[in-house]
Amino acid sequence: MAMTMPRVLLPPAVALLAIVQVLVGCSVTAEPPDGATQPGTATSPPETPDSGGEESEMPVDRSSEVGFYGYEVVNAYPHDEGAFTQGLAFDNGYLYEGTGLQGRSSLRRVALETGEVLESTSLRGDLFGEGITMCGDRIVQLTWKAGVGLVYDEKDLGLLREFTYDTEGWGVTYDGSRLIMSDGTSTLYFLDPETFVMDGRVEVHDRGAAVSGLNELEFIDGQVYANVWQTERIVIIDPANGRVTGWLDLSGLLASRPTTGRVDVLNGIAWDAANDRLFVTGKLWPWLFEIRLLPEAEAIVP
Repeated sequence: MAMTMPRVLLPPAVALLAIVQVLVGCSVTAEPPDGATQPGTATSPPETPDSGGEESEMPVDRSSEVGFYGYEVVNAYPHDEGAFTQGLAFDNGYLYEGTGLQGRSSLRRVALETGEVLESTSLRGDLFGEGITMCGDRIVQLTWKAGVGLVYDEKDLGLLREFTYDTEGWGVTYDGSRLIMSDGTSTLYFLDPETFVMDGRVEVHDRGAAVSGLNELEFIDGQVYANVWQTERIVIIDPANGRVTGWLDLSGLLASRPTTGRVDVLNGIAWDAANDRLFVTGKLWPWLFEIRLLPEAEAIVP
């Protein structure tokens, strides 16, 4: 049953700290080795740091070209707390979810209001499921290190074909003409949705600094929304040039609802274009949240 939640106001220290961390360049690398992160355990340390150099204090540049947002919880829906969420999408009234972990990866059709898994198909045991996206009447799902993508029929989740790519697979979305893919770095890749040939790329940057750790993706009103791995932030990107146009700070989101089990990181963005609804969740989270973005002036006390 959906529940309406009060507005969440972000303390100044939390929001400013998140932004400063982005500007100085957080060290974020590939996800832990297959099977290394089991439900309820801590994530492994980064394998390879980003660009070297010591961190230094930098002033927060609140450029008018970059928006800073907080959030308001509109509804909270039950979510399978055993789902290691790697991909999320919404279409025709249903939530679609890709889950990970080797030997446990799946693609699911889920009832939004109840969290009930209506239909599910399992990936073969050697594949670690990653991001998903709707692509016409098909669903595209990536896998992590196998270099294999999967294409399903939306009607019955039947596997239609496989394709290959040379990078790791993390997040994927569809802009209506191209697939856009992340691999945990600061690069977004563009793929032809019919041939799956990679035909372009763009580096994501915020006022000159690379933004790494790009994970689950969603295309919303011409912009790419991306989870930044191991953070409570979503970065908003212009896919034409990789420029960051906004930051969404979701600090305290899960704490707004009761949890009894052990959880993992924020991951999963879905957009209901017909009703302008934004959904987010995390790995092993017992809740899926419908949220509304708030301008910085409403979310942060000066």
